[in-house]
Amino acid sequence: MSEIVRTPTPYSYSSAVAAGGFVFLGLHRGFGNDFTEQMAGTLDHLSRTLDGHGLALSHLVKLHVWLKDINDLPSMERYFAERFPPAGFPARMTSTTQFIDEDCLVMVDGVAFSGDSSA
Repeated sequence: MSEIVRTPTPYSYSSAVAAGGFVFLGLHRGFGNDFTEQMAGTLDHLSRTLDGHGLALSHLVKLHVWLKDINDLPSMERYFAERFPPAGFPARMTSTTQFIDEDCLVMVDGVAFSGDSSA
């Protein structure tokens, strides 16, 4: 049986769970005064979580981006173009929602592939 490895948070969820060659990513968000700060922080936070599992953004296979305001979509697209090579984008869904935290402008969750079915 494969080992399941969790990256705990102080809350009622794990920020990541590695199982069967995949790392399932729970909510990641950035902090800051505007969307650009929050988007950069979100991707940095995601990178740190993946690094804890020996992975990088390039290992992402699926990402769901939640925006508070659909008008931030062009800015979000620019961040993805900066952080991923043209042929290296993860499969992605982008949605809008109202967040519980009023200051939150963006959150992501997703799946990364480690290739290690024993992890």
